[in-house]
Amino acid sequence: MGSSSIPMDVDVGPSHSGTASRQEQRLPSGDASEPVVLVQVERATSLPPSLQPQENQVGYVYSSKMMMHVCVNGHPEQPERISRIFDLLRDNGCLAKMRRLPIRPALRDEVLLVHSEALWEKVLAIHSMTEQDIADSESYYSELSLYVHPSTPFCAQLSCGGVIEAALAVARREVKKSFAIVRPPGHHAEPDEHMGFCFFNNVSVATKVVQLRTPIKKVMILDWDVHHGNGTQKAFYDDPSVLYVSLHRYEGGNFYPNGPFGSLISCGEGAGLGYSVNIPWPEKGMGDADYLLAFQKVIMPIAIEFAPELVIISAGFDAADGDDLGECHVTPAGYAHMTHMLSSLANGKLVVALEGGYSLDAISKSALAVAKVILGEIPPQMEPMVASEVATETIWQVALEQSKYWKNIDPKACEPIDAEVEESAFSIPEILKAHRQQYLFKTHGMVEVPLISQGLIERFSTQVTCTSDIMVNGTLVFFVHEFGNLRAELDSVTHCDLNLENSYLIDYSKAMIKWVKESGYALLDVNVYPKPFAKPAKSRHQNNDFAGDVLIYLWDNYVEVTDARHVIFIGHGPACDSLMKLMRERSANIMRSVSAVVQVVGYHHVPITPKEMPSLRSWYFENSLVVVPTGHQALRDTKIMRKHGKIIWTDESKAIKLITHALPLIRDFVQSKLGAKSKLNGAA
Repeated sequence: MGSSSIPMDVDVGPSHSGTASRQEQRLPSGDASEPVVLVQVERATSLPPSLQPQENQVGYVYSSKMMMHVCVNGHPEQPERISRIFDLLRDNGCLAKMRRLPIRPALRDEVLLVHSEALWEKVLAIHSMTEQDIADSESYYSELSLYVHPSTPFCAQLSCGGVIEAALAVARREVKKSFAIVRPPGHHAEPDEHMGFCFFNNVSVATKVVQLRTPIKKVMILDWDVHHGNGTQKAFYDDPSVLYVSLHRYEGGNFYPNGPFGSLISCGEGAGLGYSVNIPWPEKGMGDADYLLAFQKVIMPIAIEFAPELVIISAGFDAADGDDLGECHVTPAGYAHMTHMLSSLANGKLVVALEGGYSLDAISKSALAVAKVILGEIPPQMEPMVASEVATETIWQVALEQSKYWKNIDPKACEPIDAEVEESAFSIPEILKAHRQQYLFKTHGMVEVPLISQGLIERFSTQVTCTSDIMVNGTLVFFVHEFGNLRAELDSVTHCDLNLENSYLIDYSKAMIKWVKESGYALLDVNVYPKPFAKPAKSRHQNNDFAGDVLIYLWDNYVEVTDARHVIFIGHGPACDSLMKLMRERSANIMRSVSAVVQVVGYHHVPITPKEMPSLRSWYFENSLVVVPTGHQALRDTKIMRKHGKIIWTDESKAIKLITHALPLIRDFVQSKLGAKSKLNGAA
């Protein structure tokens, strides 16, 4: 090949100016033994925005050569996915308004910014496979949800390089926005493994290249593909410069790519803690209202607080209405509105990179709607709609988790009470708490425990009660929980009026308290649900845990001065987090006095002891019991299982009933621990 030539497999767009340098590497060609000389395009310095022409300010990358990656037996990830998008955008006049950007294969050094050298070599080796090799390895690649073809390495490099060029063009202000119409997709490809139709993680590599070669450092990646982008999240899991947000079908970790990594508590680690945001739909069928509510309540508030310098959409269209693989119902209008909201960030710098989507009609129509928005059209008006109950619940749970890291997220915020009735109004939680306090006093003779700190009084007054024998009983149960469930029937759906005769409070603690009393134990009962109008101030790096503070206060001022030689911790639901804080803060005294720790977590994550406290971790392992429903993710994660002494599960799927259903097991565990400690003390 002549030194001034461009190889036939590289498609360079017409409107490019710049210099070129040469770099050798082995790529697919007619003769696999002959090295192919690439032209690596390097950009000339672009004009300032004020001097740039106003037309063709949206770019796109595309090459039909990416269609050479093909499965001879047919496959959902078919070559026509990109050609149908390209044709529909052309036929609707979109491409005439856009600038075609150059596309070229990603270079080794670029790919290695994210992936291991072993993966790079493994992908390139596919080029040398014969038909028989491909047939013999079919089961291996099938396990990884892949198919391969001798042209696969080149197509994977071209797809990755296309997203790099689309991102660089926006980052360098050569265009305002860009659309990378590429395949194979990339967001499942992990740093050390190709999987899920993906070979190189296009968006992750492009992000790293942008950060390396341009002044842009803060990037937001929004992944609306119906599958969780496990590869992208892993690439930036400890990186605070990249905010990764994913909306996906999760189904308790049973939807591809499976496992707990896409759960709402997968929020990052180390410096990257809080910069991974997962909105895991628990079932199929999610639609426009569900996605847009997630944008309004979680995604956009976090994005505004993060303030990205560039936004990249991992634009899989397999959640589109009509895609049989995704089985969801997002319409082209829904995608248009999500794109429009994201366009308001980063001074409008937006890159759209194609990921999944397997209905040719759905993917092309959805892509057209997105293209129209990035070209400046206003999204179409949508009919009135309401998010589903399951989506609303999921978004609330995500908000609870993300509020630990982001000031803009406040899950407990409620509508302001009308000024005319504010002085005479009582919140439902306050009425329920007052009822419970009265019930505990009349039925069990329990009394309120006074609090001294003004902050604790404002949040938890009347919510801490104890039996009269707390100071003299040798065995004390420290029960920490939130208040029960309110089951309400609506009299009017339009106005949300309650049918009071058919609405009631479910108090799951009744059976627990009855067992404690019958066993002759003392009881300290703590409701850690804060008062609704007492909102703690939040820090970006540390969420103020007033529930944990009230437990530490009670331990120091009451439990430590009682005659109790045996203390039993029982936590329920979200209150288990606060109980774990108490164990961390007062570990030495707790390991001496506490005989058993019971966590009934429902579907919440199971709090663990910190690894930097090995003595506490060892003690906890010997004395803990965790109760979860059979569908809990902890049962599928051996690492979590090994951090708890005993985990039991029941077929009861409702978290509110779990503690009652598991009470016989809890009772037996507590009695065994009390007996063991009594023998130990006797022997001593």
